[in-house]
Amino acid sequence: MDFVCAHAGRPATAVTRRDVARALLAVPSGVALVALPDLRRAMMAAGNPLSVAFWESAKATLSSIEAGVATVGDVQRWVESTGTEPILMTPSYFVWPEEDERGPVAAEMFARLVAYLEERVESGEIDPDALAAGEQEARGAYEELQERWLSTPLPDGRVPGFAVSDEQDEELFAAWDEEEAFALSELRRILADLPKQPELPGEELEAAAVRLRALLALPGYPANVLRACAGFEDRPLPDDDLELWLTVAAGVAGPVSDLSEGADVLEEFADLDGELSEEDTALANLCAIQHADWLAGVAALVRMGPGVLASPERMARLIAESEDIDVDDQDVDDLDATEGLFASVVTLWAHLGIVDGDEVLTPLGWWGLPKALERAWSAAE
Repeated sequence: MDFVCAHAGRPATAVTRRDVARALLAVPSGVALVALPDLRRAMMAAGNPLSVAFWESAKATLSSIEAGVATVGDVQRWVESTGTEPILMTPSYFVWPEEDERGPVAAEMFARLVAYLEERVESGEIDPDALAAGEQEARGAYEELQERWLSTPLPDGRVPGFAVSDEQDEELFAAWDEEEAFALSELRRILADLPKQPELPGEELEAAAVRLRALLALPGYPANVLRACAGFEDRPLPDDDLELWLTVAAGVAGPVSDLSEGADVLEEFADLDGELSEEDTALANLCAIQHADWLAGVAALVRMGPGVLASPERMARLIAESEDIDVDDQDVDDLDATEGLFASVVTLWAHLGIVDGDEVLTPLGWWGLPKALERAWSAAE
């Protein structure tokens, strides 16, 4: 009892089913099973006996854990059946961050919801015994109650669900910016150490810009992907060839927008059994490549210079063998995955003249790839 009260931060008379469940899960299941009868008697002596249904569910869950047959979902569902544990993922797909990953806002909102649910249990609106028995109607009402709370403004105007999501987005963007800034500093360090700096091949750039302007005027793939990557869907192309080429090349490494949405696009994504289009696959691949992989691959190409093979398979191997980033031992599946991502990259590089028809790095690619990568990662500076 002392452990449960200390774990919950409450006296025995105020301990809830959720408090007891969390305390039982904080120790080995065998220890919890042995302690269960004494804990139940102590709760009764304290005038807070809980219910027969709860103690039976606790014994059943702990026994399943001890036997090694309980899943994480089984245990989560049991804690939620206490009536005051927020549902980890609601029917509308709101997901609470893990306890050790919650920011101040998420921690505050989670605690507010726990307190709200405790009030609903006290008033009889939530029946924990019905939840423990697995009654679908009780579970549905429990989920709906939390959905409603998450979407209802608090007295200060904040909407709990949105407030938590906004905090998670801010944390994600901050981590992304930090990773990008580090990658940019490493890229500049690597370029500064090159024994020979690439020079701009003017004639190649001019020819590539002419081809690129003609391509971007066309409908469909790959023009629509290149326009989206560069952000040219809703603005005119720059007149300067250098600006045009660098903007598109940087967009491949860091797409600035998505494809224009239409009814057909929405229908495509609603069809879970259908296959993604070529352009959607290409954009998904570009967005899935990590900063470290871009850095390792481009650094290797720039060090070796024009004439080096830059095929998707070769790029995957260069990244796996790179000394510029920390790379764990990769198996065939890892290499195949990286190769698949860079298949889209190398295809688009060919349209920019970064690689030739044989997927070999050109002088334009040698000069322009680090410039494009630097531009893509300097947007926030």
